[in-house]
Amino acid sequence: MAGNKHTSIMLQERDLRLLEALEDMQVLDRKQASVVGGFTSPTRAKGRLLALTKAGHLKRAFIGRRQAVYWLADRPLRETKRGDVTAEPASLFLRHRLEINRLRLLVQYSGIPVPGWWFIRWQSFRKSLSPTIPLIPDGYLEIGSGRGSRSAFVEIDLGTEAVPVLSRKASLYLQLATSGEFPQIFGSSQFRVLLLTTSERRLQNIRQAIAKLTDKIFWFGTLDLLSPEKFWNASWLRPTGDQLQSLV
Repeated sequence: MAGNKHTSIMLQERDLRLLEALEDMQVLDRKQASVVGGFTSPTRAKGRLLALTKAGHLKRAFIGRRQAVYWLADRPLRETKRGDVTAEPASLFLRHRLEINRLRLLVQYSGIPVPGWWFIRWQSFRKSLSPTIPLIPDGYLEIGSGRGSRSAFVEIDLGTEAVPVLSRKASLYLQLATSGEFPQIFGSSQFRVLLLTTSERRLQNIRQAIAKLTDKIFWFGTLDLLSPEKFWNASWLRPTGDQLQSLV
């Protein structure tokens, strides 16, 4: 990846972990890169990311004036509406990816603060789940315990999609739940959909729309649940009812 205009560096083990993670996670900010790479100092993380950028392994952009984000130099990040790929991401795409990654790192690296539960796997998606269900989830996770495993799709809403569009996506999840394709694809019998959005007002609007379709499978919260103290505790709402519920 390094060319004549780039500074040559010796890749370390944590660099390789970081580059491998970016293959799937697409983009990371400094804080997220510190988790993946095992950096204990923000200054060291910043310096190493800059070195990898100068060496031609990474590219860098900024959200606003201060938040730097990084991605693999030889990987286009996203597709435009025309279907062409672009290596220069829009800020909305970057914010969306970072929130997805924030949830993933919470589940995968922070551990589950409930005895007897552990992380099993995360899966990302670049295309529809199947030819008959044109659904591309933001992510999928599995956790396990001695009583079995639990599966959940992840949807991150930044308030930019019209509520009817989200209702259409909810209908596709219901189709997946009733069609018999989910066990065939994922080897599990049931799933949840964890939908996180930007505010309580937005949450209630989405929740009311989806409640017209189903009172099952969906779990709702706001993005401030993305901490170990809140995510696993009784912080979630179902399509109907006002009682907060716990994921485990």
